[in-house]
Amino acid sequence: MRSVCPLDYRYGSEEMRSLLSRDSIIKKMAEVEAAAMKGLAAAGLAPPECADVLSRCSRLVTPEDVDRLEREIKHETAALAKALALKCGECGSYVHLGLTSSDVIDTAWALIIREALRIIKSRLRSVIELLLRMSADFRDVVMVGRTHGRHALPITFGFKLANYAYELVRSYERLCGVEERVVRGKLSGAVGTMAAWGGAGFKVESETLSTLSLEPHPISTQVAPRDGYAELASALAILASQLDRLALEVRELVRDEIGELEIKAGFSGSSTMPHKVNPVLAERVSGIARLCRGLAVSALENVVLMHERDLSNSSCERVLIPHILLLTDQALIDTLTYLKGVRVRADAMARNLLRSGGWELSECVMIKLVLKTGMPRHKAHEVLEKLARTAGSKGVGLREALESSGVADLLSSEDLDECLDPRKYLGMYSELIDRAATYVRERLGRC
Repeated sequence: MRSVCPLDYRYGSEEMRSLLSRDSIIKKMAEVEAAAMKGLAAAGLAPPECADVLSRCSRLVTPEDVDRLEREIKHETAALAKALALKCGECGSYVHLGLTSSDVIDTAWALIIREALRIIKSRLRSVIELLLRMSADFRDVVMVGRTHGRHALPITFGFKLANYAYELVRSYERLCGVEERVVRGKLSGAVGTMAAWGGAGFKVESETLSTLSLEPHPISTQVAPRDGYAELASALAILASQLDRLALEVRELVRDEIGELEIKAGFSGSSTMPHKVNPVLAERVSGIARLCRGLAVSALENVVLMHERDLSNSSCERVLIPHILLLTDQALIDTLTYLKGVRVRADAMARNLLRSGGWELSECVMIKLVLKTGMPRHKAHEVLEKLARTAGSKGVGLREALESSGVADLLSSEDLDECLDPRKYLGMYSELIDRAATYVRERLGRC
């Protein structure tokens, strides 16, 4: 039977799908059981030779073995423990001794999430580094800045891209912080007290988690605290939303009416209109981001468990964790792909800037009137606002409006020329780009 879920065949890399596959999850759970046997042996709770026995025989258990036993037992982790017991001879008697299911499941997920974050952070780093290179390449390409979708003040395309690099590196920082809090082992028994191991609990925990290269949660109930998964899902949803914002920027700038970016040939067109090259990857990123935001809500709901735990989180997490990791993986792949396939149209940026008729520089004139003539700021604003509403609506440019109204006579020709050149009203754009790039590179080097 063909798969129902598109994630199985459409979204996410093979690397991420393999990591989150049923085979991988069972393998990680068996790895935790084998590491726990080392802990039990080190604490004198299992024969010393059993550590090596479990290390070998745990690799023989298959998902089919677990599925067959789960149909009988109705419990996945118990089925895994029995499968190991049946394959590991006399040492099988000590498998899962003193452990609870969540010790195995939560610690296995820590191993999986560690690898998943390695993939995601690597892809995110590639996106950020590409944005930094593009920011440097287009540092001085002047374009109009837009607020509320309307022409505002001039900026450069490099300045715009530096903003996105800065925003995305903040997600990189978040993921580094999340990793520290979420990628931890939970090995403390049924309600978290380590009672089954007497006074040897810390020894079992230490030897087990050292084998897996994990730090422990300092304390837990029967489960690792679910705020960690909620934080992870929220961080991924924020990242997806930032990618959505960048995707929306591209989708807007490739519109025929704007045309400041162009999707290179080779990307998808219309099934019926031969002339079209559509921003389908950017649109897919936006769709994926909606799913990620919704999944984050489910992760927040899972924080609320009864007493030392209930099972209401389990079914949700089986869907939530793999899906949000795969979707984020795909969003990053798509972002990197479409950014590499975008052509920057500096000519269109210059042409669109002219469409404002110079009115995008009215703030400069207002500032000059205040500083050079002593006119109160609010008065200068009123004068220019009135001009803009009348002359601007008739298609009269800023210079002509200033000259015909007599406002130009209040300023020197040098001041007017300076104000009416968009290249001279870019503020400290270059220094800001450099400052952002320095911050970004520094943060990328931290984890």
